[in-house]
Amino acid sequence: MKQPSSKSKPWRPFTANCCSTEDQTIFKNFSRCKPSRSDLSKNIAPLPSFRRLSFSDLSRSSSTRINEDLAQSFGSDLFDFQLIELRAITQNFSSNFLLGEGGFGTVHKGYIDDNLRLGLKAQPVAVKLLDIEGLQGHREWLAEVIFLGQLRHPNLVKLIGYCCEDEERLLVYEFMPRGSLENHLFRRLTSLPWGTRLKIATGAAKGLSFLHGAEKPVIYRDFKTSNVLLDSDFTAKLSDFGLAKMGPEGSNTHVSTRVMGTYGYAAPEYISTGHLTTKSDVYSFGVVLLELLTGRRATDKTRPKTEQNLVDWSKPYLSSSRRLRYIMDPRLAGQYSVKGAKEMAHLALQCISLNPKDRPRMPTIVETLEGLQQYKDMAVTSGHWPVSSKSTKNRVSNNNNVNVKARAGVNHKQPSPVPSRKT
Repeated sequence: MKQPSSKSKPWRPFTANCCSTEDQTIFKNFSRCKPSRSDLSKNIAPLPSFRRLSFSDLSRSSSTRINEDLAQSFGSDLFDFQLIELRAITQNFSSNFLLGEGGFGTVHKGYIDDNLRLGLKAQPVAVKLLDIEGLQGHREWLAEVIFLGQLRHPNLVKLIGYCCEDEERLLVYEFMPRGSLENHLFRRLTSLPWGTRLKIATGAAKGLSFLHGAEKPVIYRDFKTSNVLLDSDFTAKLSDFGLAKMGPEGSNTHVSTRVMGTYGYAAPEYISTGHLTTKSDVYSFGVVLLELLTGRRATDKTRPKTEQNLVDWSKPYLSSSRRLRYIMDPRLAGQYSVKGAKEMAHLALQCISLNPKDRPRMPTIVETLEGLQQYKDMAVTSGHWPVSSKSTKNRVSNNNNVNVKARAGVNHKQPSPVPSRKT
């Protein structure tokens, strides 16, 4: 994996509580956001500081005032686009250019040529048009500009620029040609090979490790498959920093905040207490590992009640390689490393521990995943193992059918329920 260019400016966070998406003050004490002596000793040129602005100031400010503040802070690092320019490169946000749609708005593909802006190379881009009806949309737009305006890493999506005109709020990112991990796992006809899944998991882990390893850690807070985007070579890059939060400082062990994120991925202690730490991200990462292993969504209301929550359903099968095979993604058709899957399952089990202190740190996770690439063994069958049925007779019959089809080299596509768990 390529390391960040020595010419790129490293991540230097603003003060704690900056750009909280739910605090009353989204810019807090920006005038005191200055680099430390250790930064200066590394010959890092300080970024200009934002003026001290409250969210109420920004709500009443004109778009011109906001653009002046952003331009003062980021200079040439980010491009301040005009709405007319973004309309032109997306053919007026044509539905033919629609890449996706989520809770924060629509994303359209656009094409930038050499003549649009001096210093901006010709390239395809992704333009996010935020729905800012209500306060939250503007806050999340601002949070993304602030975080990604400073963050530079091979496993984070690059923010190219922004647009703030009247009531419109847009973001312009590098285009990720292979879309999201969610699409590949759950919506594509072709399945991701085992080696590609491992590469994606490793890249995403490196992105989170970079965030957590900052001098003032950043908690991503919304890690999930739809926020992991893929480059042409399946390099994973984290996107959507609208819910990102500065980590605890000094003697504080956590950040207290309103619970936000996505059901099924959020850590249980965060849901119950509102206490946010980097270990909250680790839990979410563990859930995504389970999705990569099983090919199932974190939550799926279409499944039987006992199988709707992926964490609860899969936990009994993660500590044994013999039992693990029953829940492996059938779309892998047995083509995966048995040893690698066992260790990934063990890692996922650690990540989703109910005790945050028992969860590994992201650098340890990166090291573990990189070590799995050495395994070249593959499962011995092209079939899948159904585990449970309504009767013992049916279970024996199903297993015999699988063995026959496996020997014949035929993929078994029958649904694979698991034994009911004891309550």
